[in-house]
Amino acid sequence: MHNFMIVRSFVKWQVTELRMKIYEKMKVIMLEIKSYIEEIYSQAVLWRRHFHKYPELSNKEKKTSDLVAKHLQSLGLEVNTGVGGYGVTGLLKGSAPGPTIAFRADLDALPIQDEKDCEYRSTVPGVMHACGHDGHTAVLMSVATILAKLTHLLQGNILFIFQPAEELPPGGAQRMIEQGVLQGVEAIYGMHLWTPIPRGMVGYSDGEALAASDGFEIEIIGKGGHGGIPNEATDAVMIAAHLIVNLQSIVSRQLNPLHPGVVTVGEIQGGHAFNVIAGTCKIKGTTRSFDPQVRQELLTQVEKITTATCQMFDASYRLEVHRGYPALINHKEQSEIVKRLAQDVVGENHVLRMEPIMGSEDFAYYLQQIPGAFFFVGAGNERKQIVAPHHHPAFDIDETAMTIAIECYLKIALEHITVMKQRKGLYDSENVSLSDWLS
Repeated sequence: MHNFMIVRSFVKWQVTELRMKIYEKMKVIMLEIKSYIEEIYSQAVLWRRHFHKYPELSNKEKKTSDLVAKHLQSLGLEVNTGVGGYGVTGLLKGSAPGPTIAFRADLDALPIQDEKDCEYRSTVPGVMHACGHDGHTAVLMSVATILAKLTHLLQGNILFIFQPAEELPPGGAQRMIEQGVLQGVEAIYGMHLWTPIPRGMVGYSDGEALAASDGFEIEIIGKGGHGGIPNEATDAVMIAAHLIVNLQSIVSRQLNPLHPGVVTVGEIQGGHAFNVIAGTCKIKGTTRSFDPQVRQELLTQVEKITTATCQMFDASYRLEVHRGYPALINHKEQSEIVKRLAQDVVGENHVLRMEPIMGSEDFAYYLQQIPGAFFFVGAGNERKQIVAPHHHPAFDIDETAMTIAIECYLKIALEHITVMKQRKGLYDSENVSLSDWLS
């Protein structure tokens, strides 16, 4: 028994020594990686500005995906195109077998006119990158470029996912999943360049991050008539006004106040002359939530209140519901990895836990399938007057934020594989692959 305890202690000491060697080696590697980031930054800016000048709408990202695919092929990755539309994947294999993790960027632009005055302003009328997807794509291309030089360090694989149609439900994520993009993938990470927080900050969340989003369209059908004889008409505009107010009681009086929800009516169309009572009126709105039961309850109450309001004024209606993306719920283990590694990149005081955001993201579908995390890299800069919100005609990013995003991805790539191997017992002293990795 005594000899067994001595052997056991010796084995533990060997494992500890091995881990320390790995840690020291990683410090050297990260210094080398920082030089790679400095080298590729100018190319990342060129890529980002090219995408910004020549944006493509959802499901029309042909030229964007072609450029991405050609670059990944030049790096020697296993490339697939036409995945879920114009999606592209590139598999980078390490020098030794191991788990596969995935990184995802989105490709599409928005139907917004670019109002900036800069050299990389959009050249496509009515289309611009107003949400940072151009930067996301440039970042992931840069990460692939650097990791392709470091395959001797990788015991596992990195799958790069360039996804179409994030901005247009039902989105591109589901289509890519249906075509098997996550097959064999053990974890996935996504990142958003985020102007509401300043450059130099990284945001993470270890649970609810982005809301489920659904849309509704209601056409109120009344009876048109003369503006001076309202008693002979059924005023659809007036009914719509009542309905818009009534819908606001859903969140304030129907929902559990501990479970967040939003009902917003953002569009109303009715009437064509000041002295004519409109026979029809259309309203469009959105609901936001995190809890699946709340999500359904919001839509149920929209229909109930629409029915009751129209009955009160002897009108009818047509209701269409457009199901959007589910809530994006990060996994705790992967979120902790993001938090810890981001602290290495920007410092502990510059990593913040994000409050849930009522925007939506189809990255949520990936997280319903496998563990992963979605995080935010600050890209706003008041000094440079980069303050416009996302989806704004003057939207821009502080391009230097891309270096932080690149480094975060690289740290995740190298560290995450090690974490997975530790979970699978590959730190055992009998396994020599990690010692080989240190050579």
